[in-house]
Amino acid sequence: MTALGHSSDESRGGVQSLADRWPLLAQPTMLVLYLCATVGLAAGAAGYLAVSTEFRWSEFLTFLALVACGAVCIEATRRLGMPAGVSRDLLSAWWLPVALLLPPVYALLAPLPLQFLLQIRVRATVLYRRVFSAAAIGLAAGVASMVFHAFVRAPTGPSLGAGGPIALAVGCAVLFTVLNTALIAVALQISDPDSRWRDVLWDRERVILDVVELCLGVLVAIACWVSPLLLVLTLPPVVLLQRSLLHAQLKAAARTDAKTGLLNATAWQREADTEIVRARRTGETLALLIVDIDHFKRVNDTYGHLVGDQVLAGVATALRSQLREYDVVGRFGGEEFVVLLPGADVTEARRVAERLRSRVGRMAIPVDDAMITVTVSAGVAIMSVHGDDLIELLAAADLALYRAKELGRDRICLPVAPVPPPRARADNSDGGIP
Repeated sequence: MTALGHSSDESRGGVQSLADRWPLLAQPTMLVLYLCATVGLAAGAAGYLAVSTEFRWSEFLTFLALVACGAVCIEATRRLGMPAGVSRDLLSAWWLPVALLLPPVYALLAPLPLQFLLQIRVRATVLYRRVFSAAAIGLAAGVASMVFHAFVRAPTGPSLGAGGPIALAVGCAVLFTVLNTALIAVALQISDPDSRWRDVLWDRERVILDVVELCLGVLVAIACWVSPLLLVLTLPPVVLLQRSLLHAQLKAAARTDAKTGLLNATAWQREADTEIVRARRTGETLALLIVDIDHFKRVNDTYGHLVGDQVLAGVATALRSQLREYDVVGRFGGEEFVVLLPGADVTEARRVAERLRSRVGRMAIPVDDAMITVTVSAGVAIMSVHGDDLIELLAAADLALYRAKELGRDRICLPVAPVPPPRARADNSDGGIP
């Protein structure tokens, strides 16, 4: 399952503004409208279906059993923690059976208790993110449930173990995944219009996880259809897979900077060294950029460090949105970022650096009643021109960055052309070609 990214929020200096008390108000107007519309649609659909659905104790007990299994998964894995950002879990293994086996109203309600449990037991985050995640999941599961029950109307009808209902169940599981991902992706795109759709939709790893979730959900549904008691046998494998997934996410999180989501300095250096070795072997060009936020200390002093963190995250997103998939970008420390551009020559490196500078210059971070804008300066170094290894390239790019700062900031600079060695100068003075 895909859920909106979650992160803890604290007020600045102990004084809460209206946006601190109601973080949703600090978001873009279109995003607020979209979130409210999604939540309102989910609430309205749940209310209508609750009134029109006949209550049965057997269905309610099955619902409680499936939600309880989801709660056990959360409790069994919460000690591992949960990485920040767009998080993935296997809770769909329990929501899909609710959608396939029970009336649609239960599919809309199932995310509520589990999102509440995630909020109080795993990570407390701003409330609107949890509410929207529950609404998006509920709507996707509700639509999948209505489609499934339009063809398989009652448990006494065709067996869920037959080929036709299984194929329909798989199709509805795919429908649930597509709708859930789309609802979350639209919210992320509205919050950052310059982000690329491929960054918020599917990549290879997400597709694999979605297929695993789909298979688990259908298998758990079949087991629960045969007998709810079989949930006791399905729970341990799902818990084990959930723990394995979180362990892999935590290993990935150890390579990233918590504030920006980019590679941290250690991981970036490791990948940069690998790219440099490859460039030496193949003879390809390679460029390195050091990007620094201008007057970042003023942002921290004026608005506080929490706002400074928002600026860091915004700049990181802007940089990532303008780079290729195989470019290596990371946070070097403080307000500095490093970018390695495999295959880039001087012209390409300057063009990319200028694009990054222009993109950040157009960025605005909403804070209370103000919009914060920042600029960046960048130093550019080219392999085999300004250095032959990572240390030399970093030193050359750092000197170029210092020169950009001296010249007034908000600009791109390259190192001053290297001075010819003494012997070369002596050869030229003796009548060589100047």
